[in-house]
Amino acid sequence: MKSSIAVLFAASAVFSAAHAQTKWDMPTPYADGEFHTRNIKAFAEEVKKSTNGALDITLHASGSLIKHPDILRAVSTGQVNIAEFLLGQFGNEDPVFAADNVPFVATGYDNAWKFYQAQKPLLSKKLEGRGMTLLFSVPWPGQGIYTKEPLKSVADLKGTKFRTYSPLTARLAELLGASPTVIQVPEIPQMFATGAVHAMITSSATGTSTKAWEFVKNYYTTSAFHPKNVVVVNTRGFARLPADQQAAVLAAAKAAEPRGWEMSKLREKEGDELLAKNGMTVRAPDQGMKDAFAKVGAQMAQEWEKTAGADGQAILSAYKK
Repeated sequence: MKSSIAVLFAASAVFSAAHAQTKWDMPTPYADGEFHTRNIKAFAEEVKKSTNGALDITLHASGSLIKHPDILRAVSTGQVNIAEFLLGQFGNEDPVFAADNVPFVATGYDNAWKFYQAQKPLLSKKLEGRGMTLLFSVPWPGQGIYTKEPLKSVADLKGTKFRTYSPLTARLAELLGASPTVIQVPEIPQMFATGAVHAMITSSATGTSTKAWEFVKNYYTTSAFHPKNVVVVNTRGFARLPADQQAAVLAAAKAAEPRGWEMSKLREKEGDELLAKNGMTVRAPDQGMKDAFAKVGAQMAQEWEKTAGADGQAILSAYKK
């Protein structure tokens, strides 16, 4: 009898171990409807399906679990095992994190992908040094320039009040002869309406979300840069997973990256079309503007490279090959 009970107990323990569930919380600063969030939701669902529910990733959108400025530290310390954040948000911690925020260096998606490949080895190393492993990265639509009045040339931006949202966009405004003005997204419509700003750089995605056509009429599709979100895991937490679950996470990440890039391209196309549909003039900059922007970009790249040192040299050298 005792022998039978022991056998049943052992079998039950094996069954329970085989069906043990690991639950991970995954914070993201972005809303449920944003394409980045939809992409990582599909990633989490794919992991759950391929592990038969053994690894269950619960998504917490809109900064509901952890606020954006605290997410990197949360993953690094193991407070959470997986998360998504905007890489450039932490550029002040390491210049490599801000590499994709340097404007007019890698314009458009093809160049942004090439730049990512140049940045990725050092980026992975920097994250690993903080106890994190890079799973995948997805860009935002290209950053374009909005103006109240049409531009005859880049010189028309001189003296304007230019809305900025980071040290690099502020430096861009300075080099364009404009006055950088830090304004949060919800305040944009009022600031344009009152004349507190005359121009800004952001994507058509932000333009549509703020209904830019109500306060500005011109959008130049400069695709100045494509800031990226990254999805990372805590390295120790990942190592604790069984091998088959590790493989499932990596496979889902491999699928999520190209899917996210395509979703970003579609989001840009839809944003451009919606701006035009609502009466805005959406146009590419002429060659004179492109040359002027490229000159500013080259100066900013030199400045960033000096700040980033050998890391910056390595990234730019690999990109230019």
